[in-house]
Amino acid sequence: MTAKGYRMENLSAGYGSRVVISGVTASVLPGEILILLGENGAGKSTLLKTAAGLLQPMGGELWLNDVRLSEMSAAQRAAEMSVLLSERTDAGQMTCREIVEMGRYPYTGRFGILSEQDHRIVAQAMEATDTAQLADTDFGKISDGQRQRIRLARSIAQEPQVLLLDEPTVYLDIRYQAQFMRLLRTLCRERQMAAIVSMHEVGMALASADKLLCLKDGVVYASGTAQELRESGCLPGLYGVETETLEPEYGTELADYLRQSFGIGGK
Repeated sequence: MTAKGYRMENLSAGYGSRVVISGVTASVLPGEILILLGENGAGKSTLLKTAAGLLQPMGGELWLNDVRLSEMSAAQRAAEMSVLLSERTDAGQMTCREIVEMGRYPYTGRFGILSEQDHRIVAQAMEATDTAQLADTDFGKISDGQRQRIRLARSIAQEPQVLLLDEPTVYLDIRYQAQFMRLLRTLCRERQMAAIVSMHEVGMALASADKLLCLKDGVVYASGTAQELRESGCLPGLYGVETETLEPEYGTELADYLRQSFGIGGK
């Protein structure tokens, strides 16, 4: 029986001979969002890039629908996995439609000529991300929130089974963070895509994830659903925050904000 979705089994990741994160076992099913949490340097981006095939694993295995990632060709990976990194896109004078059309390149052959079906898929991706009205607008002339939706549309146009997103809300105000994560969740459900997302915003992650994987000191610190992590009370420790000293250290308003962010109870 084929195991659907994406799996990491005892995965170790790093650069050169330096291991950044090790012993990671996790899975995400079609329609689900797995969010990676942890402090800067905890290994979120390294793990995500390794899961995307951009870095060679230093140990363990990666599986997509019960096929080892190492056994898939570059063309297969490009067709089945889409990666959205946090770096800003240098698009020159490209229109938003042209950016989204790049998602069809794994299917167009060496000349990159789009068929009628490709154009239809691009249009559908822009409709799904509420960006159709931006099709002829220069990518460099739209807001950060609109750019992220365009980049998501490009990934959707690729028709992947797995989306991997590194800090997709990092440049966005909180309203656009919420809009983006709601859109991502809707698209994953409707299109039965699995998504792995690295984030800093704890409250947004708790509200958006089906599963969370918390990284600290080079290993998995905790994992589970948002409810399970709230009930365990482990999230403040993930970031080195002592809940017993919130008021003395931060004052009442910041203490309340931290409690809300970590999904823990009142005073």
